[in-house]
Parts: sequence; structure tokens; C-alpha cells
Amino acid sequence: MIYPSIDELTRGIYNRYELVIATAKAARMITDIESSKKEEMEKTAAKEGLLDKAFPRAEVAVTDEKAVKVAIHKIYTGEFLINLNN
Repeated sequence: MIYPSIDELTRGIYNRYELVIATAKAARMITDIESSKKEEMEKTAAKEGLLDKAFPRAEVAVTDEKAVKVAIHKIYTGEFLINLNN
């Protein structure tokens, strides 16, 4: 079963549509942040000469959690707030 449930997430003023839009926006932000971290690490590795022909891209620790799952958790815990004006 998925936790938190849709009923728990839509408690209060949020309806399901607002929750879907907010989750998609939060997941996009999380993906963008992870991508910029990965890009920065690759640039650093290239500057330090850690990249070679055998390994053209730097290995970056990637979270096991999917961006949507992380976004839902952050919305549920209040770390991300849904702004109804945007």
C-alpha cells in the first residue's frame, strides 16, 4: 500500500487536482536539483582529471527514491507547501 494515502494528502484545503499539479512541480524541482548536482560533480571530476576514455562520465551517487515519491513525502511533511496562486 502506498503511504501516505491520497485521503491523508488531500486532508484540509487541497483537492486531488491541486495535489497532482503540486507533486509534478515538486518532482520537477527535485529532478532539476539532482541534475545540477550531477553536472557540477562531472565538471569537478573533469577539472581534476578523473575522467578518462574508459569512464567518459563521472559516477554520481543517485538516490534510490523516485522524484515523485520524494515530492509526495515532502508535501506530506510540510517541507514543500502548495501555493494556490501559481
